[in-house]
Amino acid sequence: MERFASKVAIVTGGASGIGAATVARLASEGAKVMVADMQEPAGANNAARFLKTDVTSPDAVKALVDGTLAAWGSLDILVNNAGTGSLGYTADMEPEEWDRVFAVNTRAVYLGCREAIPHMQENGGAIVNTASISGLLGDYAMTAYNASKGAVVNYTRALALECAQHGIRVNAVCPGLVETPMASMAIADPVDREFWFSTIPLGRAARPEDIAAAIAFLASDDAGYITGVNLAVDGGITAHTGQPNFPVRQRLRAERAGRES
Repeated sequence: MERFASKVAIVTGGASGIGAATVARLASEGAKVMVADMQEPAGANNAARFLKTDVTSPDAVKALVDGTLAAWGSLDILVNNAGTGSLGYTADMEPEEWDRVFAVNTRAVYLGCREAIPHMQENGGAIVNTASISGLLGDYAMTAYNASKGAVVNYTRALALECAQHGIRVNAVCPGLVETPMASMAIADPVDREFWFSTIPLGRAARPEDIAAAIAFLASDDAGYITGVNLAVDGGITAHTGQPNFPVRQRLRAERAGRES
């Protein structure tokens, strides 16, 4: 199935993780893809080209869009995927760290949209932003990350309203835990890994390909009547109130009582 035959896409942060999986998925369905990253992709892809890009720089993002148009003559899909993490309490955080996180996670999304939209207005297109379930709910010691991704969530909604008149759809994916280099430290220890997985109803982390599949759907004509949506791709985490699993607790109490009798 070639849903993206004759389509041209840009994927920021496309050299690894979710970005690399998205490049592969779009290319496998017929798209020509410009990979924007600071690091060159490890694998070759005949349908993809690489342009070293600092996504926080207006000049670099303009050069990215201009380079894509020079290569293929059009731009149909923008995937704002580049991102960075941050861990720390607000009282201990330097302003430079806050600004760094917002530059990559939020400012870069705005810059990409600002440059791409004028070239999509005539024929329409699709923008997909990589937000996070951390933009929907709060986490411990992740205030900068939460705030930056929350901004992407609401920017996606507002931009969808702004772009609808031009036939440009704007959506976001909100991943939970994904097996990427950025998340590797969180689940490297077996004890930590078991704890993380116990919070996910589907019982595992997402693969980058899981998120890429959702991005491809939102970018495709199959989602032609969907805009302004922040799609949680999280194995069911955000379906949970946070209250304990009472049947399991009851079973454990009964088992403990049986051992003690």
